[in-house]
Amino acid sequence: MSITRRSLLAGAAVSAAALPGLRAESGVKHYVRYRSGPSNARGYGELEGDAIYPIEGSVLGKRERKGDKIALSDVKLLFPVRSPKVFAVGLNYKSHLGSSPAPEKPEIFYKPTTSLQNPGDPIVIPSDAKNLHYEAEFVVVVGKAGKNISESEAADHILGYTCGNDVSERDWQQDDLQWWRAKGCDTFGPMGPSIAVGLDYMDSEISLRLNGETKQEQKVSDLLYKPEQIVSFISKHVRLAPGDSIFTGTPGSTSAMKHGDVCEVEVTGVGILRNRVRKARGITDLSAQSE
Repeated sequence: MSITRRSLLAGAAVSAAALPGLRAESGVKHYVRYRSGPSNARGYGELEGDAIYPIEGSVLGKRERKGDKIALSDVKLLFPVRSPKVFAVGLNYKSHLGSSPAPEKPEIFYKPTTSLQNPGDPIVIPSDAKNLHYEAEFVVVVGKAGKNISESEAADHILGYTCGNDVSERDWQQDDLQWWRAKGCDTFGPMGPSIAVGLDYMDSEISLRLNGETKQEQKVSDLLYKPEQIVSFISKHVRLAPGDSIFTGTPGSTSAMKHGDVCEVEVTGVGILRNRVRKARGITDLSAQSE
């Protein structure tokens, strides 16, 4: 079967083996969250080839397969985990700093959980937004609760990794006291398509394409503060819970998006997160789907 990037996040049939960015690696498994059937039932499953194997309960549990496999073409992929909290890190690649000095600690902020958006669903431009930028990000998914986690223990608290887009309205980011809307509007946190469990992120690269043109590209290993350091630092102040997600920062420079643009974030070993950008159709159109 021929696989295209266009089909990847629109819910069409996709072969993991043929998918750019998904490598057949020993010990790496890919988990997705989806809805399917006439009742739009939600579930978690393990992605293997063109099929999803449902797992009992949540990806945060034992992840044991249960029931018959489902064709990937028959489901709608959702952001891969329901996160109790969404953290993000600023200024975490040297290439993004410009002439600014590197931060002396991970610079953390929150994104509301309502900012999360599904693969394939739109990034909605609020009617009063004028300067909306993409930010490709490598996302950590917490698997085990913890407080005061040491850096040496942090890997045991990480479930896996996914792709994210920390959508940012630059004018609001500069003018507002807090980033509550600049980075927190509904649909400003696309995440997915899968959680890669067992991935050695030091071998991964992150990139962003806008309408097919590469705008950002960097090795994940170039992060100034690595996932283990970030998890440890956050846990000293806020207790981490299973399912918490952490956007780890964006590389290089960014530019504005407009209505009709198609934005793709790719992390090798995870997959491609694809979202179209469109204007809000009215005041009631700002909410992401309730998933």
